[in-house]
Amino acid sequence: MSHQPTRRFTLLAGFASAALSLAGCNKPASPVFQGMDLTDHAYVKEFRLTDTDGRERTLADFKGKLVMLFFGFTQCPDVCPTALARAVAIKGLLGVDGERLQVLFVTVDPERDSAAVLKAYMQVFDPGFIGLYGTLQQTRETANAFKVHYKKVPTGASYTMDHSTFSYVFDFSGNLRLALRHNQSAEECAGDLRQLVAST
Repeated sequence: MSHQPTRRFTLLAGFASAALSLAGCNKPASPVFQGMDLTDHAYVKEFRLTDTDGRERTLADFKGKLVMLFFGFTQCPDVCPTALARAVAIKGLLGVDGERLQVLFVTVDPERDSAAVLKAYMQVFDPGFIGLYGTLQQTRETANAFKVHYKKVPTGASYTMDHSTFSYVFDFSGNLRLALRHNQSAEECAGDLRQLVAST
């Protein structure tokens, strides 16, 4: 009995496999980030909040920019000012591409963080940074969509806020790509953002 057809099939399968391997060589390597890669995760795709000038804002307003979004509150003693100061440093490290970075700060304390308070707070770090707020319900819904946890913690006659510390990054097309950890350096974060710039 002849085994020629089987041999021919085996050879063709080998050629096809080699061709696919070569095709794969031409594909750009996926970025390897220092932060958490959220590219294929089912996180939020949109938000709807108000800026300090009273305008309703959605993610679509920032298409064409890298967006870095952070949740916090203006009376935060350390985490929030550290994260925003790092964002200033990241913007500087990106050079010309820093002008394509939009930093958004979402308050988890809308009862105290009025538009005026948020605006003044943003000015301390960078006039181009945008503060966002919502009703208590909008704040909760937005935080839940980002898997952000926060809660009031009584402190005598007042209170403080415990909250998650990730900074979320959307690419130029408005896709959520990264969660930057609070302990990442500005240099590491800027490296991650450079990869997003290079991949678009």
